[in-house]
Formats: sequence, structure tokens, C-alpha cells
Amino acid sequence: MQLESLTPILYTEDIKATIQFYTKHFGFFCNNYDETIGWASLCNDDVELMIAKPNEHISFIKSNFSGSFYFKTKDVDALWNAIKDKLNICYPIENFDYGMREFAVYDNNGYLLQFGWKIGTN
Repeated sequence: MQLESLTPILYTEDIKATIQFYTKHFGFFCNNYDETIGWASLCNDDVELMIAKPNEHISFIKSNFSGSFYFKTKDVDALWNAIKDKLNICYPIENFDYGMREFAVYDNNGYLLQFGWKIGTN
């Protein structure tokens, strides 16, 4: 079995606010939005996210996820400088012993987003 890609679906009660969050702060654009079914698709280059209202098949009280979404970006410092005073920070930018320079923030739903790049690479 060969897998082609992974596209997370983030559940939210406010799709419009979530679209605005990702387009404003992280350069995503909304390439598909259907208000009647409560669903949107966002992308930024090869990264795709789906945003959806929970449906009757999913037990949903609030947004939760026990992990984080990790985005690799070559210009992690520029991104940090652009958002550091605007978003809810989990931890500021720093170099880690495992060779990554990264930071983490929370999105408008409370999902943890990490951004990083391998130290010493372009």
C-alpha cells in the first residue's frame, strides 16, 4: 500500500473565523468553501487543511487533539516575527538539541501548531 498524502480535517463551530485565521496569519488561501455542508479546503503550496463543522457521526463538544500539527517552513524566523505579538504562544522560537529551530502557537480553536526548520539547512 502506498499513501499519497495526509490532509488533516480540523473541526470547528466557526468555519469563517478559522478560514480567516489561517489565511491572515499563515498565507493559506481558501480554494473551496461550502457553507451549506459546513466545509472548507485551505492550501498553502503543498500543505492542505480541511475545515469542517462536526456532523452527526462525530462526538464533538469542543476542538481537541492530543498532538500538534507540525509545519516545516524555511523562513521560520520571519514567520515568528510576523505573528509573535498577534497569537496565543505556546513557546517562543528557539533552537532544540534535536536540530530544529521552532516555535508553537495555538489557533483560534485551540489546536496546537508548531513551525520549524532544521538548523543549518536552507
